[in-house]
Parts: sequence; C-alpha cells; structure tokens
Amino acid sequence: MECQKTKDQTAYPVFYDVEPTEVRNQSGAVGEAFAKHVKGSWIFSFIKRLTRKRMSENEEEDDVGRWRIALKEAASLAGMELKNTFNGHEAMFIQKVVKDICLKLHSINLIDDENLVGMKTRVMKVVSYLESGFDDVQMIGIKGMGGGGKTTLARAIFDHMSIRFEGKSFVENVREVSKGSSSGLKKLQKQVLQDVLNDQSIDVTSVFDGKKKMKKVLCSRKVLVVLDDVDDIHQLEALAGSSKWFKSGSKIIITTRDEQVLVISQRVNLIHDVDLLSHEEAICLFSSYAFGREIPDEGYEELSENVLDYAAGLPLTIKVLGSHLCGRSKMKDEAIRILESCGYHAEIGLRVLEQKSLITISNDGRLGLHDHIEEMGRNIVRRLHPDEPNRHNRLWIKEEIEYILDNDLVRFKFTCKGTEATRSIKLLNTHLSADIIMRGLRNMNELRFLYVDTPFGGVDEVDQYLPDTLQSLHWPGYPLECLPQTFQTNELADLAMVQSNIFQLSEGGERKVLNKLRFLDLKYSKLRTFNLGMTIDLEMLDLKKCNDFLELHMPVALLKLKFLNLSGSMLPQGLDRLECLEELYLMDCISLRDIPNSICNMKCLKYLHLPYCILVTRLPEELGRLVCLKELNIEGAGISHLPQGIFELKGLCIVWSRGRLESYGFTSLTEISRYTASGYV
Repeated sequence: MECQKTKDQTAYPVFYDVEPTEVRNQSGAVGEAFAKHVKGSWIFSFIKRLTRKRMSENEEEDDVGRWRIALKEAASLAGMELKNTFNGHEAMFIQKVVKDICLKLHSINLIDDENLVGMKTRVMKVVSYLESGFDDVQMIGIKGMGGGGKTTLARAIFDHMSIRFEGKSFVENVREVSKGSSSGLKKLQKQVLQDVLNDQSIDVTSVFDGKKKMKKVLCSRKVLVVLDDVDDIHQLEALAGSSKWFKSGSKIIITTRDEQVLVISQRVNLIHDVDLLSHEEAICLFSSYAFGREIPDEGYEELSENVLDYAAGLPLTIKVLGSHLCGRSKMKDEAIRILESCGYHAEIGLRVLEQKSLITISNDGRLGLHDHIEEMGRNIVRRLHPDEPNRHNRLWIKEEIEYILDNDLVRFKFTCKGTEATRSIKLLNTHLSADIIMRGLRNMNELRFLYVDTPFGGVDEVDQYLPDTLQSLHWPGYPLECLPQTFQTNELADLAMVQSNIFQLSEGGERKVLNKLRFLDLKYSKLRTFNLGMTIDLEMLDLKKCNDFLELHMPVALLKLKFLNLSGSMLPQGLDRLECLEELYLMDCISLRDIPNSICNMKCLKYLHLPYCILVTRLPEELGRLVCLKELNIEGAGISHLPQGIFELKGLCIVWSRGRLESYGFTSLTEISRYTASGYV
C-alpha cells in the first residue's frame, strides 16, 4: 500500500476464502488472525530485537496499527473475490485474474514508447474499428509507401490486442520470404501454425498441405494474425484463403505497398491508409534520434527543417537520417573478406559509407543497410537489361540463376552467349545438382564471386569445373573431395567450404598455386592435412571441428596469419612460426595436455581461447609475458592454476566457470577482480 502511494504502482487485492468486509473491519477470520498476532507479539519483538533496538510497547502498537490501516485501505480497492466469481471455481478464477492483470498492464504500457511519435492515436483508430465488430472475422489492410510506418503500426496494434486472443502470429517479410518459391510459402504457413498452437513440432509438406492444416486449426480458435509486406495474391491465398478459415472474432491484418493486392483478393473489410507524420510529429521524431530530445539543438533548426523536407513525412526515412538506423544486416568481417578478395579497398570504403550515413556498423560488428538503398543498388544492376539476367553483372534471384545454368544451350552445346557479363553469383536453396551448376559455369569466364548453398548430387569427372577467374568462392556442403583438377587457383583469395566433403585441396600429390589466398574457412569439413607452405599470404585459417584432420605442415614462417581456429582439431607442430598471430582458438581440444611454449612467444596474441580443454590443468607462467593479451577464455577447462603474471596484464578479461573459483584459490568474483589489473573477469 505504501508503494501505491509513493511509487505510482497499483495494488490489486485478491480475496481468497475471505470476504472484503472481514479485511476492512478485521473481523471473522482476519480478526482471529490479528488476535493471535497481538497475543504472540513477544515473538515479533524478539525477531525485531535481533536486527535493531528493542521496540517499546507503543511502537509495537503503532506497527499493528499500520497493518490495520493498510488492510482497511486494501479492502476498499477494486479487486476480485473468489466466492463471488464463477461460483468459487478456482481454475476459472485464476484465469480471470491473469487476464485482468494482463489487460491492465497492456493499457498502461503499450503505445507509450517515446520513439513511436503519434502512434497512440493511429493505433486506437484501427483498434476502435476492430472492436466495433469484435465477434466477426475481420480482415483489414494497411497500405502505404515503403518506410511509411505500416509495419510499426501493425506491430503496435498486434501488441495492444494480442492478449485477447487464443492464438497469435506476426508474420514478417512475407514478400521477401516467399519470393519465387513455394518453399517460402510453406515456411510461412508453418510459422503461423506453430505460433498459433505454440507447438514447434508442426511441419508442412506442401502449400496445399499447409492450407488444409490451417483451415482445420484456425477455425477452432480465435486468432490474431498479421501478414506483413504482402505483394501477391497467391500469398494471401496460402495464408488467409477465406474468412471461413477462421473462428468468429478472429482478426487478420495485412500490410502492403500495393493496394491492388487487397482489392483483387475481395477478402478485406477495410483498407486503411497509413498516415504520414505531421510536421510537428516529424520534428519530434527526428530530434529524439538526432539530439536525444523533442526539439532540435540550438543552431540546428534550419538543417533539421531541410532534412524533414527531404524525408517528406516518412517515419523510417526520418529515423535513418536521425540515427543512421538501418535494416539490412551482415557481419562486417565477412563483407570485408569478400570485397577485399575481389580487389576492393573494403575498410576504407565501408568507413566512407558509414560517414555518409549509407550504412551503419553496430558494436557487435554487424553492417546495417536500409532496404531502400539495397533496392536502389539492385535497380542499378538491372536497369539497362531488365529482362535479360544473363547480361547482368550480379545475379542473386534463384530462378534467374537456375535458368541461366540449366538451359539447354549451356547443358549440351556450351555456347550460351551473354554470360560473360556475370561477375557475381549468389545462389541459395537451389534444386540444381552440383554437376549442372558446374556445367553452367563453363561460360562464365569473368566470374569473380561465387556463393552456392545446398546443391545436391555428385559430379561426373568430365563436369568438374570452376572458372579460373574466381577470387572469392563460398560453397557450404561442397560435394567433391578436392578442387577440380582443371581449376587454376592463381586468383583465389577467399575460400570457404564449410561442412564440405573436401579432404584435400589438390588431387593426388599435385600442389595448387595459392599465392593470393588470404582467407581459408574449412570448418566442419573432412580435411585431413594441409600445407601452409602453399599459402604464405594467408591471414585467416579456420579448421574448427575437422574431425578427420591429422597434420598441419608449417615449413615457413607465416608473417601475415592473424587468425587461427583449431577448436576440436589436433594442435600442430611449428606454432613458433606464427609469431604474428593475434587470435588463437583451441576450444574442446581434448588431446591437448600442456600449453606449448610457442604460444607463450606469440607477442602479438590478443585472444586465447581454451574452453573445455579438460586435460589442461595449468597454464605456464610465461603467459604473463603476452602484453597484448586482451581475453583469456578457460571456461570449462581442467585448469586449476593461474600464473601470477596473468593478473598483471592491463585490460585483460578472464572468462571462466564460476564453479572453479575455489580451485583457483578465490572465493568470489569480487575478490579475484582485485587481483586483475583491469578489474574485469
């Protein structure tokens, strides 16, 4: 009751086997309890005496008096009484309490996000319409241009209303996920079913199967479903085929840029135009992101007005310009690898793009790119020959790539014209077999970047082919045991074949020329041996969990190798030739017993990870000489001794299992932090 008065909280009394009048007047069962309490107050006094000065009788009476007043006030509040609710049915009573509390929390907390400027009015406008026909199945469309706030509005409505439904599902990016593929629609149907039933084991074998299951499930429960960014009538037919699919009271919200999709479907009860921000709302939103308050900083008023004129009331544009917040995501390190392998100065280029607010780089190294900018880039690629993908220098649409690789001219005559223009291919979730892919690549004599995912089938010896011009090759699940014999790797700088069948780069005793190779990622592959003398320019080597790996040859010093991951693999000889190494990952190396002295001599080493090396029981004192060491991870390892010199390294972060503190001679993290120069464990 004190919190309700002083902290703006709400007390909600629940009267369980007691009447409000008994609480208010301290009569009946409550009166009896109070009598026992006062009678046994010597126990109360004894407990108090243990923690503070002895209480006087007046103080004890005052304490009891405060309880009486608090209970009287509580009994006067609106609450719920078991006796008069559902005839005392406890389970139904509990459900009612939970529902009431959730609704109260929603009404307090939702639509009050300070960054959702003007959202409350917009949400309540749509909600009032939905509530007017609450017992009917209603489908409404929210339309508007990209970046106008359709998704944000739909999400706010979903959050505001979802507590009232028996099932709910917010389906994002319908357009992108279902693009040109029935597997995408199956994935979305499965998501709706799993969300509504809260059962992740549900599967969908086909779009037709998904429709049958949705009809069967959705008609038996009142649901709230949001289909975000719909652009094709087939998507609605697969996900919300008819109002008869749904139980009475269900609500379906569809956001789209294309009003015709809603009109043609003839399913929608209402088409709602998303309202762009007013000038006052735009100023408030922009200032909150750019200056951290509701109005521009002094001296920035005119600039802010110019920005808002450009943004034209589009909330997303205002956010991007105000905070550089973007919507596409990719790891910065991976992007740099690919770009630098293809001859671009990626570090400088990304820095310039970030300064111009065209991309963002988060603290965890993710690149952000707004979808409008991505769309603009794709239009630039396609604008000269929009209907001739074989003349585009970059290919990313699965159906177009499959047509180019699998058409009859390529398969049988190898005389298809125009594919010489192709510089980059990214092929995901293809049904093409590896031999068809390799046949189709024979005409791409200028290909620089190739990414292939989930190919099937083997490859005949005659079909094994990769363009010699490749600079960056990513092929997870690569089916062959080595690179094609005809593939001249003179230009290759980036090779990634994760979870592949490759066990050696070259067939037999032949040695590939890999003088330009800088990045090699073969983790989870079947690689058995590798000679680093073939790759003297190598900067990154990832051999994590290569279970068949036996030997890593290091005949020469590798002065450029910065990153080495041998987690779960064998630790090779010759580590003393890696004096410039900065990151070493040896997680779960079960054969590792002692830390080699060569590691203690890596003066540039910044990150040393030894988690779950259970046979390693102590670290050498010489590790204290690694003045560049920033992070030491020994979580789950068998280490029972830490060298004293480790604690003298400035800025070092030590990661370990809390349960091993005693074995190190410490009793708490607070105690050990006093010993580290950084104070950070």
